[in-house]
Amino acid sequence: MLDHLIKGATVVDGTGAPSYVADVGLRDGRIAAVAEPGTLGERARSAEDATGLVLGPGFVDPHTHYDAQLFWDPYATPSMNHGVTTVAGGNCGFTLAPLNPDRPGDADYTRRMMSRVEGMSLVALEEGAPWNWHSFGEYLDALEGRIAVNAGFMVGHCALRRHVMGPDAIGGTPTPDQLDQMLRLFHEAMDAGAWGLSTTQSSTHADGDGQPVASRHARPDELLALSRAVGDHEGTQIEAIVAGCLDRFADEEIDLLVEMSAAAGRPLNWNVLTIDAAVPERVPRQLQASERARKAGGRIVALTMPILTPMNMSLGTFCALNLIPGWGDILGLPIPERIAKLRDGAVREEMLRRAKSPEAGVFRRLADFERYVIGDTYSEANAGLTGRVVRDIAAERGQDAFHTLVEICAADEMRTVLWPMPTDNDPASWELRRQTWEHEDVMLGGSDAGAHLDRMCGAPYTTRFIGDCLRGRKLLPLERAVRMLTDDPARLLGLRGRGRVAEGYHADLVLFDPDRIDAGQAKLVHDLPGDSPRLVSRATGMVSVRVGGVETIRDDEITGAIPGKVLRSGRDTETVNTRT
Repeated sequence: MLDHLIKGATVVDGTGAPSYVADVGLRDGRIAAVAEPGTLGERARSAEDATGLVLGPGFVDPHTHYDAQLFWDPYATPSMNHGVTTVAGGNCGFTLAPLNPDRPGDADYTRRMMSRVEGMSLVALEEGAPWNWHSFGEYLDALEGRIAVNAGFMVGHCALRRHVMGPDAIGGTPTPDQLDQMLRLFHEAMDAGAWGLSTTQSSTHADGDGQPVASRHARPDELLALSRAVGDHEGTQIEAIVAGCLDRFADEEIDLLVEMSAAAGRPLNWNVLTIDAAVPERVPRQLQASERARKAGGRIVALTMPILTPMNMSLGTFCALNLIPGWGDILGLPIPERIAKLRDGAVREEMLRRAKSPEAGVFRRLADFERYVIGDTYSEANAGLTGRVVRDIAAERGQDAFHTLVEICAADEMRTVLWPMPTDNDPASWELRRQTWEHEDVMLGGSDAGAHLDRMCGAPYTTRFIGDCLRGRKLLPLERAVRMLTDDPARLLGLRGRGRVAEGYHADLVLFDPDRIDAGQAKLVHDLPGDSPRLVSRATGMVSVRVGGVETIRDDEITGAIPGKVLRSGRDTETVNTRT
């Protein structure tokens, strides 16, 4: 007997093949049958009529930071609401394990680092997770049986360094014995089910003390030793971030990424490829790494987002503006001093110069302050400004845009919420995206879901992209769009039996209304531990989400079921070998 029967659905199976109408039967967490409507003779305990609805594989998000949130939110909201059934965590070199049992203070260091570098609420980290593990395996065990989505995790280079080297991980180089300890610790994590190595060399990544995070101090020989260790385990990979990910790679960065992937014989993915027709040379430069890797026996995959992710800014709290060269020192001052500095015309002039210089990289586009929209305000002086564009306010006041923005924020004691309008929302940029998505080493992803919670909301990229393909720009047919969200990431990650609607595959499924599927506007809510804020977006048209055959979402609402699995390398993933 079948557990459940989905009748008359339009099946988009994840392979890119044309859709077709079928009955799909589920049993014991897997897809037991896919047949022409009315031809299944087997009875089912429950059934539903899915006529006019699309049934596809559950979406796979290859770049999230749900490592902590899953403890207080097993549903990985809002990702699961938007059809995501499998998440990859532990990215960018940052994980909550391993923790050295001889240094209890390392947990506090890790929490403060995650709060600074990934924009997670410190109170939520302190109150929402149990912190009852030391080894990476104990961390995975702490999640087992208590999550609604499937989740796999890389092991973070920063945690490995901190465990072995302690405070010397910042600024230090491991001795031969320490590197051996690091490798033993890494192998233990891999044996426990870690998916591979994640690391960062990005100049934007600083810890809770404002110091470059531990992995930024690693030399190439350390990174290559860890990369070779990745290749000793089945179903593994590498995720790496370097400074050039945000704009254009330096030659030595391409050399490093190519050598790491080739040394492991495993794919390496990086985040995130920004596509803008105003900078046409960026995409070819970034994809040079992929071309060179294939020749060297590796594979480098660029993650890129198929939507423009809403992101707010503030002159009062840490955000992307702090990462503009020279801005962090000013925006890190106490509020009264910060306001005084920003009101100095010479200071503003120098800040704008730095923001528009080549060294600012991709952050240059944040300096177009005329295009900012004023969000929430908090003072009588700013009454009526919410929703208005800074360009118009500046014209009324006879000031330049940055001066106007500073005065608005100063009236709110720097609490004003700012929404920059994207500069790459033009037809040429969207056509360049469509072309770039066709590249064999470009994959959709990079949501950062679970991170930067009060600043951005990338989790809804799945439903927004599908809606755009069906009723918006229509850059791709539905079948291709679904494949890019399901089978493509599943195959890169080596997921066993996931990413397709096919007999024998895990019953990770989405059922949605093609006339309504979309994502709502991002809204700020206070639902984290400690009443901390985050941006969320509701899904529309998501009729049902199933993980392992168990329904976790019905009509856009969480059911409360927690059927998700901790996916472990080797058991749940297979090797994607890059060597021919």
